[in-house]
Amino acid sequence: MRVDIAVIGGGAAGLSAALEASKSNLKILIIERELELGGILNQCIHTGFGLEVFHEELTGPEYAARFIDLLRDKNITVMLHTTVVDIVKNEDFEIKTSSLKNGLKIIEARAVILSSGCYERTRGALMIPGERPKGIMSAGTAQRYLNIDGYLVGKDVFILGSGDIGLIMARRMTLEGAKVHGVAEIMSHSNGLNRNIAQCLEDFDIPLYLSHTVTDIKGTNSLEEITISEVDQDYKPIIGTEKVFKVDTLLLSVGLIPDIQLFESLSIETSKMTKSALVNQHYQTNIDGLFVCGNALHVHDLVDWVTKESELVGLKAMHYCLNEHQVIKDEKPIHLGQYIRYTVPHKIDFNQLSEPFEISFRSTIKMEKGIFKIIQNGKVIRTKKAKYIAPAEMEKILIKPSDFLSKDEISIELEEII
Repeated sequence: MRVDIAVIGGGAAGLSAALEASKSNLKILIIERELELGGILNQCIHTGFGLEVFHEELTGPEYAARFIDLLRDKNITVMLHTTVVDIVKNEDFEIKTSSLKNGLKIIEARAVILSSGCYERTRGALMIPGERPKGIMSAGTAQRYLNIDGYLVGKDVFILGSGDIGLIMARRMTLEGAKVHGVAEIMSHSNGLNRNIAQCLEDFDIPLYLSHTVTDIKGTNSLEEITISEVDQDYKPIIGTEKVFKVDTLLLSVGLIPDIQLFESLSIETSKMTKSALVNQHYQTNIDGLFVCGNALHVHDLVDWVTKESELVGLKAMHYCLNEHQVIKDEKPIHLGQYIRYTVPHKIDFNQLSEPFEISFRSTIKMEKGIFKIIQNGKVIRTKKAKYIAPAEMEKILIKPSDFLSKDEISIELEEII
């Protein structure tokens, strides 16, 4: 099977990218490992989706359905219940897939868009001390059990980590009759959106224990109790601050990791911070024709932003396939200045700098007022003032080709406004 663009992952990112790329006469293929399109949206039955894209409030399944409906009459082929097991890059890409229906199938593609989403950290990755009874799982797993299978995983619940999925599940479990005893966050600030803190915790009087983590777990077969402790600046438990909770369920919402395992067969440059690929302003990796978007690239605050980013990536992949003469890259990294955690893109290709583009980034600290500065050759070329800056909130700056003074590297920093 031969296509122009293969999109790996049929969630919000993959659907958006494929639809945008289909505006040409190119042959597009979506490869999805689940039985239906939509990805994680199918289990997100709460509202809050679509405000940016459709200017109305939708549930996750409703949001996904809007894009699935648009696939009709498009030059897009969909392969469901199909797993990509390997990708090899020769002149074009060779994608090896496996499914019950087709067995082992090899697909050739001129370009690949990786939109495979992300996965949750598990207890094993956290190395929480204590016994290993049942009743401990990721917040996303509990969400799938409840919203897809109709199964309530517990009645006395505690949540470790203040990621958005954990906050949303605190509300969801409460609405289903469970008692959520609290949420512990090892950082001194929440990792969830402010609106989720208000709507999912404060509105239901669920306590948030900042600078706390789980330090012990007890239970013979099922979970019986957990102990949380306050931590110091080095994240070490402080003796004498222990709090014990009698619970049957511990949900983990301690971070999402981009699902980029397919990169293992490709010599691709990756970021230690995002755990994903390094990309330029066209969302292309160091491997020509390989693009990454959505939560496979970095964890987004809103699915609407995933859509907008992925639509751009679909266009870039389309232009890549339509351009017979590929441009030699001249890429320079974006350096992280004071209080900047990471940026996307990670580098700028000055040989393909013909239009404005957004730089997205996160801060490392909370700040009441601040000013973000983009600096090149020791001079500030673009600024943006902001209020209520927080690591959980993505910031963006639009930069124009005319802003650049040269083809030298740039840096981004944050300065507090007193």
